[in-house]
Amino acid sequence: MSQPAPACPGVVLLGLLLRALARAPEGLRRGLAAALAVPGRWLLRRRWRVAAANLARCFPGEPPDATAARLAAHRRAFWQAFTDQPRAWFAPAGRLAAEARIEGLEHLHAAAAAGQGVLLLTGHLLPTEPGLRAVVEALGGPVGLVIRRHHRHPCIERLVDGARRARLGPTFGKFETRALLRHLRDGGRVAYLADQDHREAPAFVPFFGIPAATFPSIPDLLRAGRARLLFLAVRREAGGYAIRIAPTDLEPLQDDPVAFAAGYMALLEAAVREAPAQYFWMHQRFKTRPPQTAPSTEAPP
Repeated sequence: MSQPAPACPGVVLLGLLLRALARAPEGLRRGLAAALAVPGRWLLRRRWRVAAANLARCFPGEPPDATAARLAAHRRAFWQAFTDQPRAWFAPAGRLAAEARIEGLEHLHAAAAAGQGVLLLTGHLLPTEPGLRAVVEALGGPVGLVIRRHHRHPCIERLVDGARRARLGPTFGKFETRALLRHLRDGGRVAYLADQDHREAPAFVPFFGIPAATFPSIPDLLRAGRARLLFLAVRREAGGYAIRIAPTDLEPLQDDPVAFAAGYMALLEAAVREAPAQYFWMHQRFKTRPPQTAPSTEAPP
């Protein structure tokens, strides 16, 4: 017997606030981002230490003041993305598409004409979901999303997941592989952010020149889902979003998971270098180390 859904009176108020923020003018959102950055510097201090360590490792040879400037830019980009995020879920229809420059929609149209599903490979670029909403609106069809489900917060999960399903497309948890493959075989489109630290049988491949534990099974998903592979890059710019959808040229590497993962990280690194502040540097990307390697020092105590 299924458990009854929990009562969520506080989340009703949260939903109203997020809807209001999604409709707020950009100047108000920027002001809120600046205000949140003040307590956020203390509240997220451990995450900022992780980000600082990541930036120092990925941009070696820079003086400390340059690393500090990169961290400050990342803080600004993070809080702007934080206040922009509700727009992916609750902005009025058509608004994000009107603000976006999108290259490569023809690749999604071609896959649809061929009746083929699409695995849209991307990474934790901060404006990914608002950009994805713009793609959905411009395309006139859904794009699903592989997500991490937060079962410890069922009320917030229900609010956010419902909004994603309504404005983007179906969502799939990290371990809901069968449903994901059925969706791809049926011609569906799914965005997959597979760039975080992967602990179980990872492929260690370079990311900014550092061996990074990377999910090795994208080729298996492509074969089992009979899907086409494309890469999605989203960048926030003045007044909107720059979005690029492009072939990856990784298909010939599907029989070599390590080479495929290396190609994926190379594509992502190139996208990150276009706007370094807009990557999620707060994640411990280099936590899992190759055998016989010293432990990562990303998060000093």
